[in-house]
Amino acid sequence: MDKASVKIMPLGGVRENGKNMYVVDINDSIYILDCGLKYPENELLGIDIVIPDYSYLRENKDRIVGVFLTHGHADAIGALPYFLNEFQVPVFGSKMTIELAKLSCQSDSKAKNFDDFHVVDANTEIDFGDVTVSFFKTTHSIPESMGIVLTSSAGSVVYTGDFKFDQTAAPGYQTDYARLAEIGKNGVLALLSDSANAENPNETASERDIADDVLETFNYQDGRIVVASVGSNILRLQQVFNAAAKTGRKVFLTGRDIEKIVDTAMRLHKLVLPADDLLVSQEQLEKLAPEQTIIVQTGRMGEPIKALQRMANKQEKGLNIEPGDLVFITTTPSHAMETNVAKTRDMIYRAGGEVKAISDELNSSGHASKNDLQLMINLLHPKYLVPVQGEYRLLSAHAKAAEEVGMTPDRIFLTAKGDQLVYDGKDMVLSGSVEVGNTMIDGIGVGDIGNIVLRDRKVLSEDGIFIAVITIDHKKKQIIGEPKITSRGFVYVKANKNLMHESAELIKKAVQTNLDNKEFDWTHLKQDVREKLNHYLFDQTRRHPVILPVIMEVDPRRHKPKSKRKKQAAQKAKQAADKPSENE
Repeated sequence: MDKASVKIMPLGGVRENGKNMYVVDINDSIYILDCGLKYPENELLGIDIVIPDYSYLRENKDRIVGVFLTHGHADAIGALPYFLNEFQVPVFGSKMTIELAKLSCQSDSKAKNFDDFHVVDANTEIDFGDVTVSFFKTTHSIPESMGIVLTSSAGSVVYTGDFKFDQTAAPGYQTDYARLAEIGKNGVLALLSDSANAENPNETASERDIADDVLETFNYQDGRIVVASVGSNILRLQQVFNAAAKTGRKVFLTGRDIEKIVDTAMRLHKLVLPADDLLVSQEQLEKLAPEQTIIVQTGRMGEPIKALQRMANKQEKGLNIEPGDLVFITTTPSHAMETNVAKTRDMIYRAGGEVKAISDELNSSGHASKNDLQLMINLLHPKYLVPVQGEYRLLSAHAKAAEEVGMTPDRIFLTAKGDQLVYDGKDMVLSGSVEVGNTMIDGIGVGDIGNIVLRDRKVLSEDGIFIAVITIDHKKKQIIGEPKITSRGFVYVKANKNLMHESAELIKKAVQTNLDNKEFDWTHLKQDVREKLNHYLFDQTRRHPVILPVIMEVDPRRHKPKSKRKKQAAQKAKQAADKPSENE
């Protein structure tokens, strides 16, 4: 039997944080592993979220078998509503993952009607003829997270999803070590493994230790506690609920997003309320003493940091940070968010609150440490390793950890988005790449924001805008009136009258030169004004504002001599008088 042809290509999730999406092409059939988003970093001004580029999938949509999900966090399912708007293919995942996927699709008018979801578990095997898809239990901060195995005649391609090893994990979160050993014994061609915590040389704290730390924090805090958490971190929410009940506090959930997630998890018995009256409304919250309350802040789409900034800036009625409050950050932000988190801490202290992060005292993470990654390699014995889920330095750290347990560098691939790894039956090689970008979501716009728009936004944020309005009479080759100049975010106009005056003179000169030109062109006129202003303003201020010239032309019909207009009006009146009425 000939060995299957295998091609692996990441569309996201490599050299970046989040946006996991991996294409595995076996015998010309495409299996998509995860469909996630990432939250924008500082340079993506105004962008809400970033999702993968589906261009390659559009070109090969007839070959897509389905989407296979590892868990219910945004980095694995967040882009699904946008994907299902274009591709009507089956979606597979655990019960919890599928319910959260459906929840994320509810706000999309088209995706909410999608009904081709399939619930699988660790005992499921799906036979697609030449490929069998199976699953295995992993430990993460959300129940029913699973790894995925694609088995063909070439061996297995294994994708771990987010995972870590925790010997004290509770039921529903436990790793199936025997199943991992079995997969390794049957032969693993390639391992796509989580790298998000690969730089961490120390053992990750167990969830039991984290639960004890949460309880201790609640015990020793006299005032109100604001818990910042990722909305879909079900395990952390359970620990907060348990600690709140033991310390006699009530819990208020901020926003509909977290309420829907909690309701879904409770309905599936993945989240349990230790007391019936534990959750309170905002009206009930306001009647309780501060030392009796917990506010769980998860923010929009499960990202709490921006929500904390609004609370510190007094923008959340009834929930603002007050003196004596403790903000307890129970999520571990990515390295790319460190500056933003530091800024948020400062804002909270300015508002009179205090900050404690769970990562300050414990090595907490839902992702595998270096030792965990090495154990996964030793259990599966992959022929090739493809580190995924992390920035380049994390992928590189994962590769070095693999070399320490005996893998040779030629069998480890540090890929970029669009790289194609091809297995021809003998060797796996990097065989070219396709162009893969990012699709940026801004409000309801999908992919309509590109690099040029982002560049303009960056310029606007740094140097402001300079608007010049001038009216001309094209036929008479005259300028009508003085230019009107408006500046926002560039200079203070009243303090820079000379600059404004010289700019106006420069505009008039450039416009008149173009009017006198026999080959008059509107586009050239605007470009000429823009270029001359750009050079002048940069020479004077060393800044490059966005320059917006507005050239208006007078309507000749509105500027006829008064005597001529009176004559025309008299003629119209006479014509109206001579016209017979309808009653005659």
